[in-house]
Amino acid sequence: MSIEQVADSLIATMFKSDAVRDPTPHKNRWDEQDMILIAYGDSITRHQGCDDAVPNPEEAPLHTLHRFIKSHCVPEISALHVLPFYPYSSDEGFAVMNYAQVNDALGNWQHIRSLASDVKLMADLVINHCSSRSVWFENFLQGRDPGQDYFKTASLTDDLSHVVRPRTSALLHTVDTKNGVQHVWCTFSHDQVDFDFANPAVLNEFVAIIRHYLDNGIRIFRLDAVAFLWKKPHTRCINLPETHEVIRLLRTLIEHLEPSVIIITETNIPNRENLSYFGNANEAHCIYNFALPPLLLHTLLSGDCNALKHWMMSMPPAQNGTAYFNFIASHDGIGLRPVEGLLTQQQLAELVTTTKQFGGKVSMRTAPDGTNTPYELNIALYDALQGTHQGPDKWGHARFLSAHAIMFALEGIPGLYIHSLLGTSNDYERFENSQHNRAINRHRWQEADLLARLADENSHHYQTYHAIKHLMAIRKRQSAFHPNATQFTLQLSDGLFGFWRQSINRDQSLFCVFNISDQRHILTLADLNLIETDQWFDLISDQAIASDCQALELAPYQSLWLTNKRNG
Repeated sequence: MSIEQVADSLIATMFKSDAVRDPTPHKNRWDEQDMILIAYGDSITRHQGCDDAVPNPEEAPLHTLHRFIKSHCVPEISALHVLPFYPYSSDEGFAVMNYAQVNDALGNWQHIRSLASDVKLMADLVINHCSSRSVWFENFLQGRDPGQDYFKTASLTDDLSHVVRPRTSALLHTVDTKNGVQHVWCTFSHDQVDFDFANPAVLNEFVAIIRHYLDNGIRIFRLDAVAFLWKKPHTRCINLPETHEVIRLLRTLIEHLEPSVIIITETNIPNRENLSYFGNANEAHCIYNFALPPLLLHTLLSGDCNALKHWMMSMPPAQNGTAYFNFIASHDGIGLRPVEGLLTQQQLAELVTTTKQFGGKVSMRTAPDGTNTPYELNIALYDALQGTHQGPDKWGHARFLSAHAIMFALEGIPGLYIHSLLGTSNDYERFENSQHNRAINRHRWQEADLLARLADENSHHYQTYHAIKHLMAIRKRQSAFHPNATQFTLQLSDGLFGFWRQSINRDQSLFCVFNISDQRHILTLADLNLIETDQWFDLISDQAIASDCQALELAPYQSLWLTNKRNG
């Protein structure tokens, strides 16, 4: 096909008979009220035969989740990321068998559309690979269309020595096809076979998938594992120019149909490489801030914020029309590649050791020299912060809340994992049953059990849920917490970490200060340059700061959001 034919086909697939719309460049599609909750479609389910007020005990998990979102999460959250809800063969949904269907075990497209009517809905575009049990791959094996030329293959003589790997499995998987033996490319597992985007038909299929999702209410797209999309022998096969070009192309098509749609790239790679996915404000609208989780974990386990502070000072402010997507826990583990060059080998080793001490697991990858090296930490965040490198202590809950107070205050859009909101601990049973490290942080709550715990004032689930909701409610009312508002890192005494935020119209200042240690520390207010003609308040405690106050004493892991203007 000629370039013109490819373009005509993509335009016809995306727009059908719809008019082309002109997006406004450098427009922020978000504000301080935006927060995204991350959950699986079956993170909350109901036991069959459950005796309660709901008339249908066999309801779809997506319906159960929807009810919980409406009753317990709105209005604090504005968007919901439902992790892959398609039929799959492995990897908890990320080995997709059919992109056009909703997994029958979760519900149907009506459930998805219903969710989208109450919150902005985010969905995964699992774009790098699909299941080896998909119809497309079955057609590849049989030499039929569609699919016979959809997958990336290689020769055993190709130079693949430079390929960057996120796993320890063999890169190539040998299969028998109608056309003979083929060696298919498998970046993640042999059940996840990689597409060949050099074939325009593959690109057209994904544009059709995007259009289908748009028609069913999806307004935020997470491009899963997109950094690996394009492959060429003799290269690292990650972050290639062609990959960036595909993202630019998809954005152009999407925003000329629906200008309000947001694209988020999921690229678990070193920080500098991750930043490249903003392009010139013409690729991703948002990028996952992958360095934040391991840096914040290191900070709170060690009581040392120097690495976190130096990273923040080096981060460029996002241009208008782009934003950081901040998160500190997710369905995956806490990736370690993003802090290559930011943490020392000793600091990384301490994170690994403490994770294991607190009941977590460590997933490995194969490094370029052929050795196995830690890739991610698999542990529930509530358990990961139960102590310090010296062991568990009594400050776990306060440390956990401090982590969220920091994340909610940072430049960018917060993403909150549902199990952080609920204070969920490690799920050892799911890990033992699956023998997959990531299962330890993918608990499935039974609705009746969860609601009972959220109603029990003595439960840490109750305390965690209400404390985090309190922080979220405050955040939504502060213009200085706009994702693109000014941020400046403060230079404070040891044990204290802080930064300054200022609203876009410059009428609100917010000094965010955190005791990141298990010792009390004194904050000298002169270090903050508080405007003396203004009255200052701590938003979290709702306490005014006396005009003659010279210093504040912060308890271990206490958080302050000091402002000259209480909005809301």
